[in-house]
Amino acid sequence: MRTARTAATLMAVVALAAGCSSSGGKTSEDKADGSTGGKSAGTPRMKIAMVTHSGEGDTFWDIVQSGAKQAAAKDNVQFLYSNDKEAKGQAELVQSAIDKKVDGIVVTLAKPEAMKAVLAKAKDAGIPVVTINSGGEFSQRFGALTHIGQDESVAGEAVGSELNERGRKKALCVIHEQGNVSLEQRCAGVKKTFKGTVENLNVDGTDAPSSQSSVEAKLQAAKDIDAVVALGAPVAAVAVKAKQDAGSEAEVDTFDLNAAVVKSLKANDVGFAVDQQPYLQGYLAVDELWLYRTNANVIGGGKPVLTGPAIVTEKDVPKLEKYTARGTR
Repeated sequence: MRTARTAATLMAVVALAAGCSSSGGKTSEDKADGSTGGKSAGTPRMKIAMVTHSGEGDTFWDIVQSGAKQAAAKDNVQFLYSNDKEAKGQAELVQSAIDKKVDGIVVTLAKPEAMKAVLAKAKDAGIPVVTINSGGEFSQRFGALTHIGQDESVAGEAVGSELNERGRKKALCVIHEQGNVSLEQRCAGVKKTFKGTVENLNVDGTDAPSSQSSVEAKLQAAKDIDAVVALGAPVAAVAVKAKQDAGSEAEVDTFDLNAAVVKSLKANDVGFAVDQQPYLQGYLAVDELWLYRTNANVIGGGKPVLTGPAIVTEKDVPKLEKYTARGTR
């Protein structure tokens, strides 16, 4: 899609301007030392913290970190990663980064109001902030340089349109983190363009057995559900198992991409996926903070930088397999 191509081109431009496994399931601090191959930038050492709302074991954030670490290695940046699925905990981690006097902060705004006060403190401390992935509409209001990610409403609308093309009539939209504004926007977007009916189901994304039971029970109770929309790759795997155990004919579709989703696309266990290029989100966020410090650049001129959505099907598997296998798509 055009947005994905634009983001890819932007990444190439950033790389030219610059010169030439992560642990999404646990809090970590990783020092990038340029050992990934290329030469590190000849600029002063920086320290950049990324604080996300990731729950335990969410592999999406491994891919985000992969991109961030690659940019950190190139830009002579010490990269610090931490996460907490609870809004209060995430805000405390941002405060910890401020206390460490980092040179920049990358943060998600899944529950934006909880982050407002601490981001004001970052601004007062003179620490530039880039938001990624969620809460893009709050980014500028909270003083961030820019937001990098996909427009969640637009992504949801794309899913609704794709379901129409596939002749689906009733969809189950599985929200794996209650209160996450981005996930709610995705389901709302699906409802906006889908000509059929959409029912939301809240599950605990950090508890796979419980999530599977909830989806399975819903599919058994409502045999007319012919599409299950998962809002993350780990939930897609759960939904596939739930569908099989329920004896349902529903098609499972998902937001986000990883190696497991590509395998499921290849096996026709998943109909399509929405790729928002998490690697690019991590890479560009770190690179933006480096560019801002070294050259006062702001990617996108302060406007959101879109990394998706792009609809991926089994036809795209051959060109994506090698990238998902190495954890960069």
